[in-house]
Amino acid sequence: MITDTSHLTLLREQFAALRAQGLRARDAARQLDLSEGDVMAAHAASQMHPDVAEHSLYTTMPLDSDWVNLLQGLENCGPVMALTRNESVVHEKVGVYRNVTATGLMGLALGPEIDLRLFLSKWHAGFHVIEHTAKGEQHSLQFFDAHGRAVHKVHARPRTDLNALEALVQRHARPEARPVFMPGSPMRATIRPDEAIDALGLGDAWAAMTDTHQLFSLLRQFEVDRAQSFRLMEGIHTRRIPLLSVQWLLEAAASSGLPIMVFAGNEGCLQIHTGAVHRIELMGPWLNVLDDGFNLHLRHDHIAESWLVTKPTEDGPVTSVELFDEQGQLIAMFFGERKPGKAELPAWRALAHRLVRGPVVQAEPA
Repeated sequence: MITDTSHLTLLREQFAALRAQGLRARDAARQLDLSEGDVMAAHAASQMHPDVAEHSLYTTMPLDSDWVNLLQGLENCGPVMALTRNESVVHEKVGVYRNVTATGLMGLALGPEIDLRLFLSKWHAGFHVIEHTAKGEQHSLQFFDAHGRAVHKVHARPRTDLNALEALVQRHARPEARPVFMPGSPMRATIRPDEAIDALGLGDAWAAMTDTHQLFSLLRQFEVDRAQSFRLMEGIHTRRIPLLSVQWLLEAAASSGLPIMVFAGNEGCLQIHTGAVHRIELMGPWLNVLDDGFNLHLRHDHIAESWLVTKPTEDGPVTSVELFDEQGQLIAMFFGERKPGKAELPAWRALAHRLVRGPVVQAEPA
């Protein structure tokens, strides 16, 4: 944590200059060899003279760690934009936070628009962030893990009740707090060699699953990485598909109106979109869904493995398309729209299985 006043002033000035060049906050922080959480902490209003704060790009307020009550309070604020990301994908949903609950350190938000799975053991610090722009103040709540990586963000939108948001912030404000973040990135768990895995036992346990969520405990039981398990089950429960299948998948879903589920997140939060997708655009390395209420920005050049995965359930097989980067980190997952107790949509299963043969590519017109 940087505490020297002159260093903090220089940091804020350098950060503002990088943002003025068009860099996103996380990328500007990296240019300064800091985490995004470090930069938010450096902009705490309590650390700045009022005259300095008035002209700062950001002013932030540290929040307490009563994450569930804080998120529950967002319902009174009306529509906001929920943002969850990892290194390769940004998932944005506009809606109202509803039905936020938690059992221990596992939380849920179960609304028709905002649908989250919260892994609160990874939540370390939160801030109310005010960004001062030429268009006025932009308000957000931003939450970070112990290494200063964003796990979830909530951005105000034109229909957000800012008075309700300010009241929520005041209830949870901790101006005296000085969040400290660990430098560097967390070490990844060691992946055991394939030959050390009981592949036969894994296959039997996989075939005995009755719910898709049982895969998490299965991976722990056999001490196997998710991407590694797909390789071990290849030809039985999983199939490799072309790396860029996701573009065709989204375009096909959009053209047919087929409702799908799009999961993306990180160790602290998993965010879900359920419904149709419409506007699919490729812009440089970014594959985008640009719909009212739902945006997805996916770095297709980060995809190192694409898998078609089948998991048995009491309602019949459930099919997913899952993407991984070069480090074996999960980028995103795609399912057909489905509720527990119902079989998956046959149209989704047929669409997903076409990817095993390779997506149909339309010939360019002569």
